[in-house]
Amino acid sequence: QVQLVESGGGLVQAGGSLRLSCAASGRTFSTYAMGWFRQAPAKEREFVAAINWSGGNRYYAESVKDRFGISRDNAKNTVYLQMNSLKPEDTAVYYCAQSKGSAAGLSRGEYDYWGQGTQVTVTS
Repeated sequence: QVQLVESGGGLVQAGGSLRLSCAASGRTFSTYAMGWFRQAPAKEREFVAAINWSGGNRYYAESVKDRFGISRDNAKNTVYLQMNSLKPEDTAVYYCAQSKGSAAGLSRGEYDYWGQGTQVTVTS
């Protein structure tokens, strides 16, 4: 059974940084693309970033491009989201997700396993 466990969320002032981690278990991590999504109160869950199986292809939402960086360590079965220059509008629960395949996807339907989420709150 696949398990995804996020960590690293918290409270930070605008302009600050956080690094989220997602530890995966249950199937061969290096075979699958990984993604990060977020959901703010009263809003739909939205795509943030994705990385393919090898780390060679990365995609970002326009709202986070140039501020966030996704990476993975296949030896540690872990995917990361480095978040810099945080803004209050980045406040949300952040979810790690594992794709159904090796190519990075931008839509929720391309992912079949999800973590429980970690709260990120950015104050002004």
